[in-house]
Formats: sequence, C-alpha cells, structure tokens
Amino acid sequence: MKITTSKSKNSESFYIAKSYINNKGKSTSVNVRKLGTLKELLIEHGPTRDDVMRWAKEEARLETLKYKKEQQTKAVPITFHSNQKLDYSQQVLYRGGYLFPQSFYYRLQLDKTCRKLRDKYKFKYDINSILSDLIYARILEPDSKHSSYKTASEFLEKPSYQLHDLYRSLDVLGNECDFIQSEVYKNSHLLGKRNDKILYYDCTNYYFEIEQEDGDKKYGKSKEHRPNPIIQMGMFMDGDGIPLAFSLFPGNANEQTSLKPLETKVLQDFGCTKFIYCSDAGLGSEAIKRINHAGERAFIVTQSIKKLNKDDKKWALDKNGFRRVSDDAPVDLSEIPDDDNGLYYKDEPYTPHALHQRLIITYSPKYARYQKSIRDAQVERAEKMLSTGTIKKERRNPNDPARFIGKVAATEDGETAKIHNYLNTEKIEQEALYDGMYAVTTDLLDDDVKDILKVSEGRWEIEECFRIMKTDFETRPVFLQDDIRIKAHFLICFLALVIYRYLERDLENAFSCETILNKLRTMNFADIQEQGFIPLYTRDKLTDALHTVCGFETDYKFITKRQMKNIQKKSKGRE
Repeated sequence: MKITTSKSKNSESFYIAKSYINNKGKSTSVNVRKLGTLKELLIEHGPTRDDVMRWAKEEARLETLKYKKEQQTKAVPITFHSNQKLDYSQQVLYRGGYLFPQSFYYRLQLDKTCRKLRDKYKFKYDINSILSDLIYARILEPDSKHSSYKTASEFLEKPSYQLHDLYRSLDVLGNECDFIQSEVYKNSHLLGKRNDKILYYDCTNYYFEIEQEDGDKKYGKSKEHRPNPIIQMGMFMDGDGIPLAFSLFPGNANEQTSLKPLETKVLQDFGCTKFIYCSDAGLGSEAIKRINHAGERAFIVTQSIKKLNKDDKKWALDKNGFRRVSDDAPVDLSEIPDDDNGLYYKDEPYTPHALHQRLIITYSPKYARYQKSIRDAQVERAEKMLSTGTIKKERRNPNDPARFIGKVAATEDGETAKIHNYLNTEKIEQEALYDGMYAVTTDLLDDDVKDILKVSEGRWEIEECFRIMKTDFETRPVFLQDDIRIKAHFLICFLALVIYRYLERDLENAFSCETILNKLRTMNFADIQEQGFIPLYTRDKLTDALHTVCGFETDYKFITKRQMKNIQKKSKGRE
C-alpha cells in the first residue's frame, strides 16, 4: 500500500492506494481508503504537513499488514465509490461457461491438431483460438460467425485474432474437415475406450432460405417439408452416443448412396473394421446390408412390417408363437392382460434375396396402448372435420387425421355424383393391427435376442444428436454461401456436439440437455474494479458436478485475477 494525494484549488486530500496489474498487463493503482483532507488531518496529526504524511504512511503500513492477513484468510477488501462513474466502453460482464467445454477441447488435443494445420499452411493467425472460440460460441450463443466473434469478445480470454482471420480460417477448416475428424477420433481414446463395436448411422438434411440451387444445395425431400434447396448430412455415432464421423452430400442425392464413402473413411482412416452397423429401414437396403456383411462387420436394421411379403406379414401379425423376452417363456398375445408392460418376440429365418438373415418381430403392449391413444385422438379430430366440413384437399402428412376420411364420387349406377366424405373404419382397423409391433433384420443368426434388441433400441440417441444440432446449436440458418465454408460450419457444429456429448457422459447423464446448456449459458462473472471476479450464477448440484468432472472450481464468493488465471490454465489441462 502507498499514500497518494490529490490537490484541488482549496484543499489537498490523502488516500491509501493499492497497486495491481490490470487486464492489459499494465501496472496501475486504486484508492482503497480516503484518510481525509490536509486541513482535517492537521488538527489531530499536525502541526505540519510532514507530520500528517508520517502518520499517513504508518496507516498505509498497518493497512498493508491488514491486507496480508486478510489474504491469508482469503478476505479481499474492495472500496466502492458511489460518486464515480464507469469508464467509457468498460467491460464489467464476462462469460465463463466456455471454460467447461474448453476442458474437453484440450483433452481431445484439438490444439495440437490446429498446430499441425498451422505448420502445414504457414499462416500467421491463431487458428486454435479461432476454432475453439467458434465451438464455444456455438454451444453458448449459436449465431452467425460475425456474432460468434462478438460473443468470444465477452469471454474471460479475449480473441487473439481479427474478424477477417476468422473468415479466412473457414477455408482451411473446410478443406481439412476429414483430417480433423480422424484426429479427433484418434485422440478421443485419451478420454476412455470408445464403444466403436456398435456404429449407428442416420441422415438428416438442412434447408437454405434460397430459391435457386447452388453448389451442393439442391432440391430434395426436406425433413421439415420445406420447398427450398437442401444439403444432406450422414453421421456415424458409437454405442455410447458419441458422434464418430459425418459427411455432407447434395440435397438431390439418394441418402443410401451416402453410406459407402463415409463408411470407407471410417474403415481406412479410423481403423474401425469390426463393428455392428445399426440403422433404420431407410438406410438398410439389401446393398447396404451386403456391405456390412463383409469382413468382421454385421448389421441390425429395422424392417417395415407393412413392406414384408404377404406370407411374412401374415406370420408377423399372428398373435401365436411369441415368447417373453425376459425369460423366453412362450406366450399367446391374445391372452395377456390389457395393462401388461412386458416385451415379447418371435423370430424366423429370412432370405428375401440372396443374403441369409433373421427376422425378429417384437410386441410391446405399452407401446400399443400409446399408439392407440394417439390414433383415437386423430379419429376424434377426423370426425370433427366431417361434422364441420373442414377437410383439406391436400394431405401430405402421414399422421394427418384426414387420412381416416374416405370419399365416394359416384352413384350406385356409376354416374358422376357429388363427392361424399365418410369415416374410413376399415383403414382405422388396418392401422390398429400394427399397434405395438416392431421388426428388425440381422445377420447375427446365433446371438441372443435380448442383445440384438438392446442394440437396436439405442438408435434414438443418434436422433437425439441431430435434434441437439438443429435445435440447441441452431445449425441452420447457415450464413455462408461457399460450399467449403459451409462444410467448415457443419464441422464446427459437429465438434461442438462431440464435446457436449463427452461433457454429458462425464456428468453420467444425470441432467437434461436443456438444463446443462442453460447453466453454461448463464455462468457469467462480474469484474470488480479489475481486482477479481464475482460469479453471477446460482450454485447447485449441476455446477458442483461440472467442477468435479472438469477439475477446477469457479463458485467462490470472490475470485482474484490470479485465481482466475489458474482456473483458465486448469481448463486447458495445464497446471
């Protein structure tokens, strides 16, 4: 501590000031206590100014001892002045939620991957800082790249690059998309053994708010039923729900053609040669099955019962021949109680073409009740449409209640007549036959049914991955036009998903995605007179768990500048 004075026209004031290093690395000071004016102090500590100064220096010495003692007990005295205004452009609020995904970014050694790119391309900007900031911003505040740069400027660690560097880096990230994915997979083993003996595959697409096709943005069947050009994405996920690899392909391409190139990359670049391929029926053609019947690979693919041939469909819908999955006891489905919650199956050899397979039919009374309740509500709406006369002419949605409305457009003599609408009870009864029914085909001819069904049930997680990307990380709209930069955008979203899923896994799936992301997005800090930070979030079980899995703590009542720098180092795996 030291003594500073401030002179005005009619008086001189004495202060005790504390020196410190500010955010820009420069030495400065702040007044921590006002001792009084010279006129006031002369009365008690005079008679001369030198006497007052000697007394003031002794007060500073005592204040220093008090500060050191408080430091030992972690008490930090800070003086606020109600008559002092903030400086222009002074930043007070800082985002700190990025520290937690940052921990996994560095565990995946993406910084080393970026170093390899820097050495290859010899550019001057910090691509590691750019890539990491874009990933953190996608998790905390998904928006355009320009807005992501602004978001990164609110982090505890400022960007070490300019906005134009960010846009230049997108070309490198897009061109090196496959290399970065293979590096992430290789380094992911540092976080534990990958469950890559089971690989789930699925596709989705993203529409662009444009009218004309451009590059890979082609007209195709949009998942959102939008009449806009789309880009399609295929993705592999491992058995623990961690994304493995992705690829993009034109919107007008058949999604079944997307599998072979990406699977070849997984086989060659990732070294995954022994796994069970699992997907839905749309990505389970005979050709795809043959691909995954080769080598040490196998497949488990869902099968539409409605698309089975006449004999197989009749066998599948027959209530006889089922067994209880839990104990393999034979069961007649017509005899089980209405409130039963068991799961039942039957299987038979299945060779629709040349490939010998196994067809497994399952029945869940609980799921049957759910489907019936949904259909009953739809039938009720269809009846209301009939009574009010509000029937749509175009019905594209397969779950539209209007599908239960039939029409007759001829008299009994075959003459042209006014269209008559009616409730199609035959269609309702036909749909009811499939309630609770589910089917899979597999080339695992000798494996236990329980194990096969368990693998198949895991398909929901890849759908959850796509939901997180689309809804929580707002993968679209894409504020880019060039195909390479669009690929870089999807790479950033993919890496954000990988990092988030690892964080979610280490939290032992105890919290919902919405809860985790909301917490990360509100973990902000207030800069207190450049002395340190005060957390502005609510401590709870989730914050405790985040600190445990990441190895640092930010929930102290006050965090000094030095403590915060140590936290930042720990989040990067550096002590």
